[in-house]
Amino acid sequence: MKKLTLLLLLLACFQMQSQTVLGKWKTIDDKTGETKSIVEVYENNGKVYGKVIEIFDATKRNRKCEKCEGTDKNKPVLGLVIIKGLTKDDDEHNGGKILDPETGNLYKCILKISGKDKLEVRGYMGFALIGRSQTWVRVK
Repeated sequence: MKKLTLLLLLLACFQMQSQTVLGKWKTIDDKTGETKSIVEVYENNGKVYGKVIEIFDATKRNRKCEKCEGTDKNKPVLGLVIIKGLTKDDDEHNGGKILDPETGNLYKCILKISGKDKLEVRGYMGFALIGRSQTWVRVK
């Protein structure tokens, strides 16, 4: 019985470690609790990126990022890369940026798996203590 318990515990630990930030995630607004979009998180040249692949509110599907700067200015939000250049650091991804298409603001970003099929997304300026967090849910 002890061996079976140990085996199940090891399998559970392995499953938690094998979860990845890569995949499709349903974004949930931290202020309203409303589901807003689906972001696909992917890897390119060892860095992690995320782009908006679906917007649930039909009235916002054709919006452009008017307040964005640089190459993102006036690009359609649908298809826009909003997570840029994160690298894996232990159990989280950081060192890159996340774009808020509504304000055009670019923030430092941390992504971290939180439980089964949940992703903690933290955007901040300066110190990680000062910022906003959202919990995104994996799309199956």
